[in-house]
Amino acid sequence: MNRPLKPASPKRATNVTLSQDLVEEAKALGINLSQACEAGLAERVADARAEHWKRENKEAIASWNRYVQENGMPYDEFRQG
Repeated sequence: MNRPLKPASPKRATNVTLSQDLVEEAKALGINLSQACEAGLAERVADARAEHWKRENKEAIASWNRYVQENGMPYDEFRQG
């Protein structure tokens, strides 16, 4: 589930509803609305994937944390500093 986004995938037209003031200001500043929306959506998707991964792996993470708490990190004896 933790796969990278495909930036070169085909584009698909869609309708979005945005604040009129925000759209006007973005256009005045030369911001490409499609690129900005896509970048924001990509960030939200990445965040949601990360949260989903954490929920899916919660038990394994807890198990590993218990192991480290009880036994220390593997190869700790070889660490320098």
